[in-house]
Amino acid sequence: MTKQKSAYRNPWTWVPSLYYAEGIPYVVVMTVSVIMYKRLGISNADIALYTSWLYLPWVIKPLWSPIVDLLKTKRLWIIIMQLFIGAGLAGVAFTIPIPNFFQYTLAFFWLLAFSSATHDIAADGFYMLGLSEHDQAFFVGIRSTFYRLAMITGQGLLIILAGFFESNTGLPPVDISIKAMPQAGIVQMVQPESLKVVPAAGDLRIIVSEPFISIDTQNQPKEKIDSLKKFAKDWNIANKFYEDEKTRIAVQEKKETSWLEKFLADTFGPEKKVIPYSDLAGNAALVSMHLSNKPAAGEEIVVNFGIESGDKSIEIKEGVRFVFNELNWNKPALAVIQLDPKLKREAFAAFQARSGNIPLAWTITFIVLTGMFVLFFIYHKFILPYPKSDMPAVQKENKSVFGEFFRTFALFFKKKRIGIILAFLLLYRLGESQLVKLASPFLLDVRETGGLGLTTGDVGIIYGTIGIIGLTLGGILGGFLASRNGLKYWLWWMLIAINLPNTVYVYLSYAMPDSFFIISLCVAIEQFGYGFGFTAYMLFMIYVSVGMHKTAHFAITTGFMALGMMIPGMFSGWLQEIIGYQHFFVWVCIATIPAFIITKFIPLDSDFGKKKEVK
Repeated sequence: MTKQKSAYRNPWTWVPSLYYAEGIPYVVVMTVSVIMYKRLGISNADIALYTSWLYLPWVIKPLWSPIVDLLKTKRLWIIIMQLFIGAGLAGVAFTIPIPNFFQYTLAFFWLLAFSSATHDIAADGFYMLGLSEHDQAFFVGIRSTFYRLAMITGQGLLIILAGFFESNTGLPPVDISIKAMPQAGIVQMVQPESLKVVPAAGDLRIIVSEPFISIDTQNQPKEKIDSLKKFAKDWNIANKFYEDEKTRIAVQEKKETSWLEKFLADTFGPEKKVIPYSDLAGNAALVSMHLSNKPAAGEEIVVNFGIESGDKSIEIKEGVRFVFNELNWNKPALAVIQLDPKLKREAFAAFQARSGNIPLAWTITFIVLTGMFVLFFIYHKFILPYPKSDMPAVQKENKSVFGEFFRTFALFFKKKRIGIILAFLLLYRLGESQLVKLASPFLLDVRETGGLGLTTGDVGIIYGTIGIIGLTLGGILGGFLASRNGLKYWLWWMLIAINLPNTVYVYLSYAMPDSFFIISLCVAIEQFGYGFGFTAYMLFMIYVSVGMHKTAHFAITTGFMALGMMIPGMFSGWLQEIIGYQHFFVWVCIATIPAFIITKFIPLDSDFGKKKEVK
């Protein structure tokens, strides 16, 4: 007697793990791959070119979403894609150590990208099939939270894991402490030619010039700092610590100002101000390092230099990767550490020079990821429910897959009031789509140009910690409330929540507060409102996708969601440069009006999202 397959399981047992598994391959392809290639010595030009193309499968995934809907079940697609993702991760792991690893790993990253995008389609469709409308509303914040946790895992924990293996598979790491402080005195470094390097007793190790360096926060002439960085780079290249990257300089002709730009600048543009001290830059110091002894003939010791902890306003501007060998081991490799020019307080950062077996470290990291997805595959194979509605759209033999493919798109665009639906998808975040592009530059720009003059470290704390907390809490609260009273009950409150808090940037741009607490509070309010208000957008996408081809139709709505963010974001920077931050943030608030108008006309069932009594 066969065991009956369960059509329902507690969503807490599979929704968090499913969306955590959905986020991991995305962040691996888009973020982790960049860091890995940089550690392995690939040029910035090649990294930027080839990894940018890896985003393509997520852009065009609506084009093959009907295939997921038409063939087999969404549950099967999830299981198979998690197996494919595991295979792609394993492929990356085992091709890192071989010659021509760049080409081979890129091929497996393409497999990862297409498998992950397909997994996204199936997971979103299964979410709608495996949950009631009430549970879909309740868990919309939960799924977003675990997706963000996957982002944090990829951008933080995976990098830390790779760094741990790097530190423990080679020479002992060396720590360098940098302290920024007023009136510390201008750091003066001797010329590297005068440094006499002699072999040191003991095991082979890295030796640094100074383990502790204080840098004065007083800004220095930009020409002097640029000259210091150029000197360090030329020295490193001359001594074969790395190769010079050939860059192509495009000479751009001066573009004539259009009548529209002239009108906007004359009518709404900010008063032109002369920016004082524009020829100054943040102070900097040289750090030198070399090996204690000559390595074996033909052996290369790769040393990576990077920040471990502390204030991100203290940055490495030159010298993050050096290759030592039998010819240059006794020459000092030079790194330049520079302060953010807006940093005026005391700050501390810990840096570390590591010389581990980098290919081995990243191989182990990807093996760990492979094991993680094997576990996801096994867990979801047994724990995912078997919804009765999860069945392929093409079940009859006389139905043509080719015909159904195009019919899926046709049915979406034949939906009742489709024009209003598409307008809502494109306009709901019209203000936010422009704000998100300029919020961080506004916080970073100097006050003379209308910004708040915060340091990079300050912005990292505000958005990376306080903002994430506000965003997550808003999303969870939005899902909880929508599941109690339905989407229609909270729709207008969520619309207000995602748009009204944009006014905090109007306040910030006019008041120009110095208080870190006030600035953080304003950003937290805006991020909380966005998290709360975005719940309505996600649930409406689910609502309009209901029907026979809900998986494919939801994927199509995600395409319009991306379009609604992309197009306004493209011209937002151009507009801000013409009219200034103050008028730009006023415009952002004005741009929210179409969302309020179109929301009045959208089709929406008053009971959607509510918990229904089961008789």
